[in-house]
Amino acid sequence: MNLSDDFFKKVEKKTNVDKDTILSLADRLNKGNLKDEGTLRDVIKTLSKLTGKNVSQDKEDKIVDTILKDKVPKNVEKMF
Repeated sequence: MNLSDDFFKKVEKKTNVDKDTILSLADRLNKGNLKDEGTLRDVIKTLSKLTGKNVSQDKEDKIVDTILKDKVPKNVEKMF
């Protein structure tokens, strides 16, 4: 996936997470198992800490469920 710097700037503006951190997390996910619930929950908690955003247990469950059931939008740039 080739994401533009514009995309990273939008994400950083909304989350205060820089491009290098995003790419590091992406690499971690790439090397991990995206269908492993433990890995997903760990990444969600990491992102929560990085962004300073609290993720309730209910929201975490919904995120994990969405990913495990392949309901994630294919074009992530449209999410921002």
